[in-house]
Amino acid sequence: MIELNSKIKKALLDIDFINKYEQISKCFNDKRTPLNERLRYFDGEIIMESIIQNGYTVNFEPREKYFKVDEVQVNDYIFSANIILDNGMVDLVWIVKEKGTLILGLPIGEYSRLLIAPDYRIKKPIFGTYEDLDEIFERCFKIFEEFKHALITQN
Repeated sequence: MIELNSKIKKALLDIDFINKYEQISKCFNDKRTPLNERLRYFDGEIIMESIIQNGYTVNFEPREKYFKVDEVQVNDYIFSANIILDNGMVDLVWIVKEKGTLILGLPIGEYSRLLIAPDYRIKKPIFGTYEDLDEIFERCFKIFEEFKHALITQN
């Protein structure tokens, strides 16, 4: 089983990542948005605008069908993210390079398995409207910013 880089692990623990991501997952779940109410087909321009509203530059990768948040360098770190919207669910992949070396590139739902236990799973947030998706993005990007700050300011 893969292990999280020690700096990544410390930053995730420092910001209480598991609890914060679980709150999003529990709020945007299948009870709130049953399978038949999920937003399966969406306007990519609306999605991109939502991401831009959160302060990120983004492009759509049509071949792989995901949104790619442009890289931003802070000190020795380069941060980016991929956003996969499938079947009304949001999957985020945080990408971190330190001095050019990839130290993180996993879907954020995997962090709980690596921090707690291999069978511990946090479900992907589910959306049925653009408003739900806006809120999911806003909350997830807030956690991403906290994570970036915690990583950069480690001793």
